Amino acid sequence: MASPNWELLSYIVTVVGLPVAVFVFLYEQHQERLNEEDEVYELLSDNYQDFLRVVLDNPDLHLFSPEASLDLSVEQRERMLVIFNMLISLFERAYLLLYSTHLSRIQRRRWASWEDYMAEWCLREDFYQALPALLKGEDPAFCLHLTRLAGEGRADEGRVGKGPKTDQPLTSS
Repeated sequence: MASPNWELLSYIVTVVGLPVAVFVFLYEQHQERLNEEDEVYELLSDNYQDFLRVVLDNPDLHLFSPEASLDLSVEQRERMLVIFNMLISLFERAYLLLYSTHLSRIQRRRWASWEDYMAEWCLREDFYQALPALLKGEDPAFCLHLTRLAGEGRADEGRVGKGPKTDQPLTSS
């Protein structure tokens, strides 16, 4: 009699336990994927904060101003181009790691914040003028995306050369 009870219990475990185990496994895999996406986003955000520190460390370049920096020395122009190259590298990394044609709601929000950064920088005259040289050798899909974004931002409301739509340059009064 003990044998049929064990057999019945093994059927119950198989019928109930196996689907539950599969569900738990798939749920944990999903959570792990979400955690990895969070980590990638946080690392990219940290890199952008580090980039902004570099910009702050170079106040003579006036990189927070929407207008082109005039009367820069050769050394200052070279530093500006290096900083712009750092930014393009960061934008490309964000594009390759975060952008997809099929994004979830959370992924879309994250990507939108990076597109905002890109659009804001593309409104800066110096950056926009340097784009063709900055994009040489970069991922072709990224180049197309950033070029399209730059064109849309500059055509928006006839704002060519007027700087970002929001956030005035940081100046002390």
